[in-house]
Amino acid sequence: MAEAAAPARLADPDVEARLARLDALLEEVESAPGPAARAATDAVRLLTEVYGEALARVLDQADAPLAERLADDELLGHLLVLHDIHPEPPEQRAARAVERLRPAVRERGGDVEWAGMEGEVARVRLTSGGGCGSGCGGGGGGGDVSAAVREAVLAMAPELTAVEPVPEAPAPAFVPLTTLKRRGAP
Repeated sequence: MAEAAAPARLADPDVEARLARLDALLEEVESAPGPAARAATDAVRLLTEVYGEALARVLDQADAPLAERLADDELLGHLLVLHDIHPEPPEQRAARAVERLRPAVRERGGDVEWAGMEGEVARVRLTSGGGCGSGCGGGGGGGDVSAAVREAVLAMAPELTAVEPVPEAPAPAFVPLTTLKRRGAP
């Protein structure tokens, strides 16, 4: 007996296109009047709940390495978050998102590091090239980096309400020794 070929998997851009189309269709259904629209919305909600329960049962059967691999897959990770069954807490996922972005930010001459959470707000320390902190103007793309960090963190941990920069501690002022005078010296 011949073994059936595994079905082809969707590439990430194809998944993203389908999700965008699904969002558009759901908006259309939700804005439509009448009992048919309500029934369609209820059907989608119930189907989502059942699929979430099935995914939770898969996760219950998975050993730690498999659960980690499932959670690390971008699409599955988002589904685990959607169904509130992701094995990692939001803080850990947000910190991982920052670490993943760090090489790209460093390539642009800056740096980003995880600074923790305050309530439901992620805190990051973001510096741009030349040692300039997140408060510098100059338009050197710092806003783009900040937006990318915010987007990545909230994608990995949508339970968080915001991503805010932590101000850098000011560098100690340099005071030349020649300007210091002894007490009582003329």
